[in-house]
Amino acid sequence: MKSYRKELWFNTSNRREYINITPQVDECLRESGIREGLCLVNPMHITASVFINDNEHGLHQDFEKWLEKLAPELPHSQYAHNGFEDNADAHLKRQVMGREVVVAVTNGKLDFGTWEQIFYGEFDGKRRKRVLVKIIGD
Repeated sequence: MKSYRKELWFNTSNRREYINITPQVDECLRESGIREGLCLVNPMHITASVFINDNEHGLHQDFEKWLEKLAPELPHSQYAHNGFEDNADAHLKRQVMGREVVVAVTNGKLDFGTWEQIFYGEFDGKRRKRVLVKIIGD
């Protein structure tokens, strides 16, 4: 069995963003040479998420509205976590959107449903962050 590991780096310009990282993960799969196996993709930060969904702008706007209703950023004083930092809402948003995804690799391709794409969800941005891609198989 082979193993491949790579870190993808992002520097978002907004506090919250959704980035389609499917092309970068596809490139990792090509670099790995693995044809059958599993691909794990996860953020290396507790205020970010990796998830699978449709690449549709309106849906991403819906995520933003829904998450902001569940865990509004302001006022910062509403959260016990906020003291030195002001990112309690980002921790909660990550908890809802999930930590990582695992995608089957079949015949050298990510084995997706029709509209599935991999996204990096940033909830406390404006700084450099990374995502781990780990692929195992043959």
